[in-house]
Amino acid sequence: MKIRILAVGQKMPAWVEQGVDEYLRRLPADFRVVFEEIPLGQRRPGSDLKKALAKESEAILARLKGKEKVIALDVQGKAWSSEQLSSQAEDWRMDGRDVALLIGGPDGLSAECLAQAEQRWSLSPLTLPHPLVRVLLAEQLYRAWTLLSGHPYHR
Repeated sequence: MKIRILAVGQKMPAWVEQGVDEYLRRLPADFRVVFEEIPLGQRRPGSDLKKALAKESEAILARLKGKEKVIALDVQGKAWSSEQLSSQAEDWRMDGRDVALLIGGPDGLSAECLAQAEQRWSLSPLTLPHPLVRVLLAEQLYRAWTLLSGHPYHR
């Protein structure tokens, strides 16, 4: 199974790349996770936020592949414990399709992106900074794999 994370935003700080890489390198080839960055729509004082969101949405939707299971990270989504995420990951694997996780920009995901999602997942009711979301997501996917595989490093 391949999990593609389509994340709005570019040029993450080095600590984000290091944190994400630390968890992703631990995953086996049959539980592959890759991040794909989506350019952030321009936001300037007085600019139309709807245009920025529309541009991000268009870029995300253009990257989706027809057979992927699409899951939107959304504060309105369902919160999962680590064990529930592991169960979800097993369901994704048994479904036989690759997975696309969508992370919106500062204004979230558009209605069009949310409409494409088969599931909505909330990492937290808190507003989290986008760089931290990437590290947290990579860590939780690693944790889900350790639970699935019975890996001795799960704690």
